[in-house]
Amino acid sequence: MKNFTIKNGIILNQDFEFHRGDLYISNGIIAEHESEDAEIIDAENFYAVPGLVDIHFHGCAGHDFCEGTPEAFKKILEYENSVGVTAICPATMTLPEEKLLQIMAAAKKFPDLAGIYLEGPFISKNKTGAQNPKYVVSPDIKMLERLQKASGNLIKAAAIAPEVEGAFEFINAAKNFTRLTLAHTNCDYETAKRAFESGVTQVTHLFNAMNGIHHRNPGPIIAAAENENVSAEIICDGVHIHPAVVRNTLKIFGDDRVIFISDSMEATGMKDGVYELGGLKVIKHGNLATLEDGTTIAGSVTNLFDCVRVAVKEMNIPLETAVKCASLNPARAVGIDKSVGSIKPGKAANIILLDKNLTQHRKFLSKFNKNKNETQEEFC
Repeated sequence: MKNFTIKNGIILNQDFEFHRGDLYISNGIIAEHESEDAEIIDAENFYAVPGLVDIHFHGCAGHDFCEGTPEAFKKILEYENSVGVTAICPATMTLPEEKLLQIMAAAKKFPDLAGIYLEGPFISKNKTGAQNPKYVVSPDIKMLERLQKASGNLIKAAAIAPEVEGAFEFINAAKNFTRLTLAHTNCDYETAKRAFESGVTQVTHLFNAMNGIHHRNPGPIIAAAENENVSAEIICDGVHIHPAVVRNTLKIFGDDRVIFISDSMEATGMKDGVYELGGLKVIKHGNLATLEDGTTIAGSVTNLFDCVRVAVKEMNIPLETAVKCASLNPARAVGIDKSVGSIKPGKAANIILLDKNLTQHRKFLSKFNKNKNETQEEFC
């Protein structure tokens, strides 16, 4: 494999501050010193940022993770890599256990996943959003254990609505082997607060499929903000959340606790038309995807890199903040930050060169591999 020296770049360092300098890549790893046989890349006037990590999305390029086939996984991975997302933790939908088990078994055999995000079925029937209410079930720790075993311990996050019966018994048991995230919930402030104190450490697509903020009924969002151990996912596609709310969420939570996700579905990267999400029909029109009723948003049709671009160019979020929220923070959430998520010697050389318009000009990729830590490949 080639070695590279990226010269004179505007480098986003491990502290997520930009500085001008050189980067060295040796055998797919960020190195401290230049290799004698390195190819020189002139990066004058280019930003060098780490590859992104999407820990919550359902599909893209006409495929859904819940197809549960190697072919679908491969197409999803190829698309994500092509847009600068270099580690992926795709999400399931609310489906029958037998289908979820089949997906887990297939994912176990696919080497290039950073994990699996179990978005259903332990959610509230009152806040299903685009999840299928037919398959919602009460929290069942034995079911989660069966799914985790089938996946080869790939489930890195599991969603829970803490107000449903049996939720806290589930939380107390499940927190020992996976990250728990509050999701699709009708809970109030007090219940959310208790859930976070009991071991839930994340919130699924903050503001969406949950009660909003009210000055007398603050709800789960304020409970999450108050707990420093809780991270919040944000969909910055320009559809799900108003720019002012994104900016203020970063002020309230801080840039260490916000995780940008795409929540993308199979229509991402595709033309307008009719698609599917969790067995439900979805209509894509421009950058909006809805169920047939035309009002219920059904995931997004924007990849994570484009979410970063929207955050910077349309929401006035600093580039270094947006990249941190889409790289290191999600990597830390699923426990792969020692290998990916920032530009640091010893980590995988997942590096993207961007011009001032945030157009990708070159990518260096050490693809995440759960069996070998990383496999080294170059994408240009």
